Amino acid sequence: MYQKILVPVDGSPTSNRAVQEAVKLAQLLGSQLELVHVYEDIVYLISKDYISYEELQRTVRSCGEKILTEAEMLVKEVGLEAETRIIQASKERVAQLLVAEAERWQADLIVIGTHGHTGFSRLLLGSVAEGLVRIAPIPVLLIRGQEH
Repeated sequence: MYQKILVPVDGSPTSNRAVQEAVKLAQLLGSQLELVHVYEDIVYLISKDYISYEELQRTVRSCGEKILTEAEMLVKEVGLEAETRIIQASKERVAQLLVAEAERWQADLIVIGTHGHTGFSRLLLGSVAEGLVRIAPIPVLLIRGQEH
C-alpha cells in the first residue's frame, strides 16, 4: 500500500510524534522511510560588517543536520533505517519543496506533524502542513501534537 513514506522533520515534539507514527506504519507495511528537513535561506538587512552571512548559513544548515540525526535515531531505536535529506529553501515555499522531494523520491505518503495553530497565530506562523494538504498529489497524514 504505502511503500515509501516521506516525513518532514523540524525537531519539535510534534515532528517527533510524526516520526514515531511513520515508524509504526513502516513496521506494519514494510515501507521505506525518508526523513527530510527544509531550512530557509536567512537574509538579514543588517550591515555585513556585523554578521557573516556564510557563517550564519553554515550554522543553520548544521542545526538542520542535527535535527535529521535526532529523527534518524528515533527510527534506528526500533531497528529500522531511513534515508535523510536536507534541503535549502531560497524563495520557494517549504510545502512546494516537500512536494517536489516526494515526487523525486516517488513517495506514496507524507506523514507530518501539525501544531494545530488557529486564528491569529496561524495567520502569523503559516502552516506547512496545511500547504501540503492543499497541493500534494499523494495522501498526507497529519499528526497532531499532544494536548497539555
